[in-house]
Amino acid sequence: MKFVSFQVNEESGFGIFDEENQQIINLKDYYLDQGIDIPDLQTFIQRGTPSFDQFDDLSSRYHLSVDGIQILAPITRPAKNIFCVGKNYRDHAIEMGSEKDIPLHPMIFTKAPTTVSAPNRVLTFDNELSETLDYEGELAVVIGKKGKGIKMDDAMDYVFGYTIINDLTARDLQKKHGQFFIGKSLDDSCPMGPVVLHTSAVPDPHALTIVTKVNGEVRQNGNTSNFIFTIPELIHVLSKGMTLEPGDIIATGTPAGVGKGFNPPNYLMDGDVIEINIEGIGTLRNEIRKR
Repeated sequence: MKFVSFQVNEESGFGIFDEENQQIINLKDYYLDQGIDIPDLQTFIQRGTPSFDQFDDLSSRYHLSVDGIQILAPITRPAKNIFCVGKNYRDHAIEMGSEKDIPLHPMIFTKAPTTVSAPNRVLTFDNELSETLDYEGELAVVIGKKGKGIKMDDAMDYVFGYTIINDLTARDLQKKHGQFFIGKSLDDSCPMGPVVLHTSAVPDPHALTIVTKVNGEVRQNGNTSNFIFTIPELIHVLSKGMTLEPGDIIATGTPAGVGKGFNPPNYLMDGDVIEINIEGIGTLRNEIRKR
């Protein structure tokens, strides 16, 4: 089941994406008719996932054609910073330095909630801030229930689903400030979506192909089977002394092929179109505008 957030006639909502019929089942309106105010997908996740059986007969009454609908980021404004994992693919760690840069423990940094942007949106960046904007296609985990001290054996029970993010990065700001946060947190630097694929539809999240294209050229072609640290490991480590909550997002790292890894580096330019595809989830597409 694919969950989506959307806007139509200046009203936002969320629902289930019926890919076969190219329509959205409007869960926001469905719940309002039940006298329940669930304004967005994040609130839906926080309330605990109900039985999906109740949604089986809703398409005739609550359906919306995707024509004329603007798809938003599934979690339009995360309650907390987005957790990100650095160098979680061996080849990417090497392209960013050498074999000495392969981490022994998860490398965690965060992106501000204001970085989140929608699929198909034109993303605008100021050249005065950064001249070395880079792409990073990633599988992201959406947490489904609250937990702390989560054991690895139990970790997958805390996953609601999966989406795609582009961890856009200002490499020059990273270097200038000697840390990740500012260079990773420019507005619009975390486009996300187009859907959250529920965990029940993903037999093995560690066997997904991820391909990033820039202007149609394949730049990244990886597979989550090459994670250094698995999703259960990441959830276990993050939750050791920190409470994870429904709607939290964990970006699991990017495979080799980022712009900085080219010789010479191949950073994003004005008008570049980035497409990130992860099998089963779909394609996250955005255009870059530099001013």
